[in-house]
Amino acid sequence: MGFFDDVKEDQTLQIQVLCVAFFLIAFPSYFMIKASATENPTGMGGVGSYTVTADFSYIDFASGEEPIQDGSPFTLDLNTDLLDDVDGKNIVGVLVTMSYEEDEADGTTPFICAAPSQPAPDTISGMASHLNYSNSAEGQNQGGSGSHDVSTVWYNSSVIGDKIEGLSESQINDELSKGIGLGDYSIEISVASNAGSNIAGCENSDSGETVTYTVQLIVLDYSISSYVEVEDI
Repeated sequence: MGFFDDVKEDQTLQIQVLCVAFFLIAFPSYFMIKASATENPTGMGGVGSYTVTADFSYIDFASGEEPIQDGSPFTLDLNTDLLDDVDGKNIVGVLVTMSYEEDEADGTTPFICAAPSQPAPDTISGMASHLNYSNSAEGQNQGGSGSHDVSTVWYNSSVIGDKIEGLSESQINDELSKGIGLGDYSIEISVASNAGSNIAGCENSDSGETVTYTVQLIVLDYSISSYVEVEDI
């Protein structure tokens, strides 16, 4: 009696054959579906809903205090070769923090210029550049002290959050980790001074300001997980 004759006669064998046939059909179909939902062979998930959490840290790059004359920008050229332990870190930006006082001096004409004077606010501008990424921001000392910062970043903050939809895991990864953080950086700080005067019209003198600055690299660590609706739990 042949195999097919045995199958016709043996109910247990019939069930076994059906099970084998099911797995032969189901398993390849399952893996084809999974493969089509995966962007790359590393196992990153396909387009769906994800939760992306972020943790930022900072690496000190440079700091100092510089007297900057009106109209004569101070430029600082830096390279990550100056730093230890930056290889492998996901550097996504640079942050420059500036603080400044008021260096304005009262007029020198006797008696008239001895009257109380009102300092005029000066404008301090900062710019940070890396590769083709650049950003600038300005602040004022408002006749006294002041501070502001400027940051240049190359990550997409819109893909960080509790429910990120319409992207695959690898697309999110590409938006948050470009691998371009090493290399040259350029920092520029400039001052546009403005001298005040007193009630008698005697003008003060103001040739610039002293700016204290710090430069830090921005490091982003993040995790991507499938988003789960609370009602689904």
